[in-house]
Amino acid sequence: MRALAKILLCSALCLNLTKVAAEQSTKPEVNDQVEAFITMMTEKHQFEADFIRQTLSNAEKNQTILDAIAKPWEAKPWHQYYPIFLTDKRLVKGVEFWQQHKDDLQRAEQETGVPAQIIVSIIGVETFYGTYKGKYSVLDALYTLGFHYAPRSKFFRSELAEYFLLTREEGFDLDEVKGSYAGAMGWGQFISSSYRHYAVDFDGDGVRDLLNNPTDAIGSVANYFKRHGWKDGEPVAFKASVPVSNDKIDKLISKSLKYKHTWQDLEAAGVSLSDEVSLTPQQSVKLLAFQQTDNTEYWVGLPNFYTITRYNHSPLYAMAVFQFSQQLKQAME
Repeated sequence: MRALAKILLCSALCLNLTKVAAEQSTKPEVNDQVEAFITMMTEKHQFEADFIRQTLSNAEKNQTILDAIAKPWEAKPWHQYYPIFLTDKRLVKGVEFWQQHKDDLQRAEQETGVPAQIIVSIIGVETFYGTYKGKYSVLDALYTLGFHYAPRSKFFRSELAEYFLLTREEGFDLDEVKGSYAGAMGWGQFISSSYRHYAVDFDGDGVRDLLNNPTDAIGSVANYFKRHGWKDGEPVAFKASVPVSNDKIDKLISKSLKYKHTWQDLEAAGVSLSDEVSLTPQQSVKLLAFQQTDNTEYWVGLPNFYTITRYNHSPLYAMAVFQFSQQLKQAME
């Protein structure tokens, strides 16, 4: 028994030493990245080096954030993904939100061409109408992902720089703002760069407040969609029928979000829509496949569907937003 205990103790110590050694081996690289970030912020954006260094020294690496980004909801199959968002509870809350902010939504739709149901759907999917805006320190999230998440460290360091700029411009306490594990914040879950470039003061009080002001959030979501190419009055997607899976169909489906085909291409492969739908041969489209429990559901996405993916780069997300928006519209009629 004592021998076994010694073996187990030795194994535990070896594992700890290995872990420490691994952390130490990456520490110089992280330190170099931090110093490079400080230099960039001082030279390019005129921050005080001591301020940036002290702020980053107070930021904490959060393993929960790393675990969360490794298992995003968008990695689920469609039949597991959509029930998260398409619920009666969210629909009831969405109708209440629409009725409460009817004037703001109508003005946003008139000024941008983005339908009220899309705006309401986005805010409902993102934060359940301000109920859940995130529990993580935005500073910690961006520090963690910017310096300890190699797959997208460059992007998140860029967002960290944007966060410093945002808090300076808007007068936020950068240590206090809470958001998602990816550093998105407020009613519409804008990342820092989106907040800086697309947020609007929709109620005219002189402040672009997406953290606590649903009116500004409504105007900002609408502005985001308009600036990303939303086409007023045009459809989003249509359900499609396809022949039994074959090489032609398989070649039309890709992970890329870019639109590389026309309706003529899809029709030549045997894709069809309902009799009520008519598309021109050169209409830019994308064939989308969504995994149900026992079959695959096909849709034809139009340019407005692509615009929704500018908010979150996932066809599953875009389809959930679209279908929820249709439920909202029907409930308000």
